[in-house]
Amino acid sequence: MSNRVKFDFEIDFTNGGGIQGQDFRLDIDGNDISDQELADYIVKDMRLLMVGQVRILNKEIISEAHKRQAINSPVDSSYIDLSHIIHDGLVTYKGLPATIVCDYLTREASRGRYAPGTEFHIGKIEMVTNTGTYVDSPFHRYADGKDLSEMELEHFVDLEGIVIRADYRKGLAVTVEAFKGKEIRGRAVLVHTGWAEHWATDAYFENHPFLTEDAAIYLRDCGVKLVGIDSHNIDDTRGNARPVHSVLLKNEIIVAEHLCNLENVPDEGFAFTAAPPKVKGAGTFPVRAFAKIQG
Repeated sequence: MSNRVKFDFEIDFTNGGGIQGQDFRLDIDGNDISDQELADYIVKDMRLLMVGQVRILNKEIISEAHKRQAINSPVDSSYIDLSHIIHDGLVTYKGLPATIVCDYLTREASRGRYAPGTEFHIGKIEMVTNTGTYVDSPFHRYADGKDLSEMELEHFVDLEGIVIRADYRKGLAVTVEAFKGKEIRGRAVLVHTGWAEHWATDAYFENHPFLTEDAAIYLRDCGVKLVGIDSHNIDDTRGNARPVHSVLLKNEIIVAEHLCNLENVPDEGFAFTAAPPKVKGAGTFPVRAFAKIQG
């Protein structure tokens, strides 16, 4: 026998009035569902506007056959996180200092500053801007290039995306051939090499996949908006030249490095976002990068 939830509800509207419901029954997965989940479902399912407080009353879980799909059944997420976790001790780039995540104000110390029962935590982070999953703006490469505070949101948010599959096991160099025959103009071009599987290991730093200069020139000429990769660097770090950064950033094409989970993103049909803080004087900063799947 499946579970259902039986409950009453009261809904207030911000412009006055309200509605009530008694003995509602809905199918659920599992043995419980929160009041908040029920409230959110009712408001959405009934297409209510100007909703104020929602009260769930007399909630009871009962055993009864399902009438339709459970309201809290697992569904494929519309969002796919493409970012690594930043934590204390993280080293993103060999030779740069590890991240320090610590307390500035502990909960215990805060208790003396606030009313009884009230406490807060204020953290402190010390890190280089090239930490975790991050984006580069032109200022990262060029002294007269735009820094993060000067780049419009259109460079980072809701970009039509495409994933280019370039398995590192078939070769480290991602050449122009990987992008030919693809619809890339005006898009965020994300290169999936599979190298993210080495994240947090010494292997991640050496002999990693990269784009070639001719690939960067081709992407520039095709008018892409952003180029990302799930590798240690978009350039070949075995030498000192950085032609891919140079070509892309000179033309205000954002670079996103150290992506992950690209294997879970479809080749097309998604929007990509990787928005950094609006920092003056910085050309690089960590982001929460994600793909929004277009249903």
